[in-house]
Amino acid sequence: MKNLLLGLSSVIMLVLMVTAIFYYQTRDNLSYSQFSQPNEIRDNQESPNEDEQSDSQEFQPPNEQIAYTLQNNELNITFNQGEDWIKVPVELDQLFSGEYNGNKQELIENSYILTENQAAFLYSEGPSWDNQRILLTYSTDQGKTWDESVVTEPFTVMRFRKVDFLNEDFGYVIISGDRTMSQESSHVFLTHNGGKSWEETTNSGVTRLIYDGGFVDVLTGFLSFGTINPEAPDLYLTLDGGHTWNEATINIPDEYDQIFVQAEIPVKEQGNLSVLVNQGPNGDYKGGEVKGKFISEDNGKMWEFQREVQPNDEEQE
Repeated sequence: MKNLLLGLSSVIMLVLMVTAIFYYQTRDNLSYSQFSQPNEIRDNQESPNEDEQSDSQEFQPPNEQIAYTLQNNELNITFNQGEDWIKVPVELDQLFSGEYNGNKQELIENSYILTENQAAFLYSEGPSWDNQRILLTYSTDQGKTWDESVVTEPFTVMRFRKVDFLNEDFGYVIISGDRTMSQESSHVFLTHNGGKSWEETTNSGVTRLIYDGGFVDVLTGFLSFGTINPEAPDLYLTLDGGHTWNEATINIPDEYDQIFVQAEIPVKEQGNLSVLVNQGPNGDYKGGEVKGKFISEDNGKMWEFQREVQPNDEEQE
């Protein structure tokens, strides 16, 4: 009996030892395969599954009635929540060409218009960095037909880009290029025939990096400068459709000096104009998201502080 118990104990210990060895070898191999490889290797291993998932989800109905997709390496748009898709006749790479490329997972902000009555896409093409054509491909019949117009040529590679229309005839394009450190050249182009042709306005002469720009009507437009460590808003306006540009005066109260430093684009409001001035990329006043609201009663020449605007306050009255 004693020999039987000793033999049984030996067998049990042997089984436990084999199980332990197998467990630790499996754990070490698992740890090595999942955590010891460089990030780029793991990313490469995961990408086929992501691609398969992307292909399998191609053209799934979007949440919005009017939307776009960049799947399959092409731009398609829908006006009926994905029931029908229309391919936009622009190469995807052209939409991201320039000094600023975005994240390439979505179109660059302000570089396109997609509404019920208009689809328009701003992009560039050309053989070299200083020999680019700035183009607008657009449709006014929900993609049944497309037109292409040349905004300007030749041009250097774009950094900032923005296109918008105030009505079916009047629109603007604002672009910048030829950047050197914190200096660049910015340009404004207007159309009065729905985008068929474009004419450049007088240059503002400002060489700071442009932050934003836009028009509130066919005569009144604004350019906001300063993207790298701005210390005060730098807003220019035209009251004659771009023939002349002049610096606006924004009276910053002493308690907000070097806090509200970057002017956004004014909007019309109750017979006057209002503008939000944010804290720039480095603001930390009340979390950095609070903005100052300013009012102009002389069409944008002079601005006076009205109140603070909280991050969740969408009202700009």
